Amino acid sequence: MPFAVYVLGLAVFAQGTSEFMLSGLVSAIAADLDVSLFAAGLLTSAFAVGMVVGAPLTALLCRSRPRRRALLLFLAVFVAVHVVGALTPHYEVLLATRFVAALANAGFWAVALTTAVSLVPERSAGRATAVVVGGVTVACVVGVPAGAVLGEQWGWRSAFWAVAAVSLPAALAILRGVPGDRRGRAAGADAGADAGADAGADAGADAGADAGGGVLAAAPAGGPVDVPARVSVRDELRVLTGARLRPTLLVMALVQGATFCAFSYLEPLLTRESGLDAVWVPVALALFGAGAFLGVTAAGRLAAGPRPVVVIACGMAALTLGWCVLALAAGSPVAALALVALLGMFAFGTGTALITRVLTSASGAPTLAGAFCTAAFNLGAAVGPWAGGLALDAGFGYRAPVWVSALLMGLALLAAGARRARSGLGPGRRASEAA
Repeated sequence: MPFAVYVLGLAVFAQGTSEFMLSGLVSAIAADLDVSLFAAGLLTSAFAVGMVVGAPLTALLCRSRPRRRALLLFLAVFVAVHVVGALTPHYEVLLATRFVAALANAGFWAVALTTAVSLVPERSAGRATAVVVGGVTVACVVGVPAGAVLGEQWGWRSAFWAVAAVSLPAALAILRGVPGDRRGRAAGADAGADAGADAGADAGADAGADAGGGVLAAAPAGGPVDVPARVSVRDELRVLTGARLRPTLLVMALVQGATFCAFSYLEPLLTRESGLDAVWVPVALALFGAGAFLGVTAAGRLAAGPRPVVVIACGMAALTLGWCVLALAAGSPVAALALVALLGMFAFGTGTALITRVLTSASGAPTLAGAFCTAAFNLGAAVGPWAGGLALDAGFGYRAPVWVSALLMGLALLAAGARRARSGLGPGRRASEAA
């Protein structure tokens, strides 16, 4: 695996910490800014809306720009708005900074995903995706619990300062590790992987193509690839909105909506339903992150196997059952902590398998495939906390967001089943097309 892929994972770690850390800070933010839990939860939705809007927009803007330059620009904006967020006493300003941070994060994801896949052979596309997405899971294991500890000890603003600080070495790593030229890749990905870091990029014959038409299909194992002609935006949109990929993107949005709905309100669930002390919140977040790390690692390998749809189908079924069980067993601290770890594994494992499926099925959309993955992922992340917050605000209790997560997973299963019913294909292929 080229060193540049791991560099992208490092940068995603800092950004993933920011995206997920509010789950351990929601009560502190609500108290400090004198707003409701619902309003504090909307900070997560604002971030997700920014990702939905920003993913395709920034991908289009970066079509003719070198990848490294685009990645550094997005990361610089990300750092700046976290400094503003850490300083502001106003909820409205904090809400705006979350949206702008998400625009920058969206642009980074859109470029990073396609960059990672283009740097490796096709057989390693799942592993490369897992490394980048793995930055989020490491953030869940280390960054998010650390943010909760910082928030408990020195206030929620300290977590924002920490994210800004962690992003700086990531920028330096991108400057050194990610190819920055605008030409297409002309040598085998395996050669680049063996050479490592900058040497690997050079041996890979300038793997940093345009973040647009110059993005290449993954190289065959050990062999060179040719630079294809620029793909028009219209052609890319035709691929991504076609009948083959549309159901996968919808299912991805619903799965992530379920994940973010419950995760955004995990802290009040554990402290007010499970009866755990606040010091257990970082532990629970770390368990979720550890499960997510295992899920992403497993999915990165299994999704590249002969039956990737089996991974997706089993993950969706396990998540539907798991959210229901958590809603019923939330009163037991031991059961709640165990289920948090399991649900983290299934949520991120299934999400990674869905992302890999889109990226490997959308070779005709090299610029916008990563952007559409990001948009679908975060459409769910916007709707989930909003729906869970509505349930809380309506007085249904702290378990209500978990029941909403189960409902969203039920809708995901229905969406997959409806596609399977419409396809009229044989049993083996119907599941594949539905996913």
